[in-house]
Amino acid sequence: MTSPANPSAKPPQASHPAGTLTGEKALAFPFGDALPAVGEALTVAPGILWIRMPLPFALDHINLWLLEDSEETPAALRKGWTAVDCGVDNPGTQAAWEQVFAGPMKGLPILRVLVTHMHPDHMGLAHWLCARFNAPLLISATEYQSAVLASQGTSNFGGIGTQQFFSSNGWNNPDDQEKVNSRVFYYNKMVPAVPETYRRLMEGQSLLIGGHTWRFISGWGHSPEHIALYSEDAKVLISGDMVLPKISTNVSVYTQEPEANSLSLFLNSLKKFADLPDDTLTMPSHGRVFRGLHTRIAQLVHHHEERLQDVLTACKEKPGSAHDMLSVIFRRPLDFHQTTFAMGESIAHLHALWYEGKMKRFQDKEGVWRFQTI
Repeated sequence: MTSPANPSAKPPQASHPAGTLTGEKALAFPFGDALPAVGEALTVAPGILWIRMPLPFALDHINLWLLEDSEETPAALRKGWTAVDCGVDNPGTQAAWEQVFAGPMKGLPILRVLVTHMHPDHMGLAHWLCARFNAPLLISATEYQSAVLASQGTSNFGGIGTQQFFSSNGWNNPDDQEKVNSRVFYYNKMVPAVPETYRRLMEGQSLLIGGHTWRFISGWGHSPEHIALYSEDAKVLISGDMVLPKISTNVSVYTQEPEANSLSLFLNSLKKFADLPDDTLTMPSHGRVFRGLHTRIAQLVHHHEERLQDVLTACKEKPGSAHDMLSVIFRRPLDFHQTTFAMGESIAHLHALWYEGKMKRFQDKEGVWRFQTI
């Protein structure tokens, strides 16, 4: 099967001159190595608090944000907070939140719960926070619907559909396939419920939270309709998972959209941050708060350019599957959990090249999709 018409624009190009600083060394970290302890907070800007919750993964933390807020009531002005992202649903995260309620939040309520996207570490406790404070959920429509579906057991994280999808892309180890099939409830173990109603966030909208106006910037490729928040007056970006200072964001093709061009969507989404000042204080979901937004975006683009070239080279002489490309794209050993994410990312790289017309795709006699450089 040859490449269809490209459904998205060509990804941006980035150079990476020899001798320049790379990785975190090229970024500035205004708080150094300081991190908020569990249950405590760091003030990153007036009215903006950084809190940090543990995660039960190799990526062992998530950054959450509290924004000073208020709302008019018939009686008086009610002060409180907007919480941005929530952590997974487990007793440890709930206990950490209890410390935050009594400590950094000074006993004031959460007035709004804003979720950047539907992944478990961001969405997990939204139902608990919304119910506890009678607070509305703010999220994009696509992320909300995806969360509802996944919390009911139909997700991209496990089950027979995901098993068959991985198998058709070359991951056929029987033991691993059985594990994938058994993960049908992987998502709703961490997101057991989703609030029954929500308020929609959309690209280009803005919202006054406390004393700052926040503009919403949508992004694709990592999740269905990720929302980042930028405040021009505070010069602060809550980047969610779209821009991380140390690791590259997972960009995957999933079973429910098996022919997606996720990597091109992600790279083109990064262009939306081009008009932000480079000294914007960037608050990511993982890692440290940093400055050097455009430097980091250029690094991410360069990283993917390199991996795309590696894949083209690897598939020049012999067609390869997404599973074959794991050792080409990832330069370290992967455990089972990491492999489930790496497979989606490997497919995303192959699809980007296929849609760009640099590769052809066909199914072999075992039904595995193979790609060959043209």
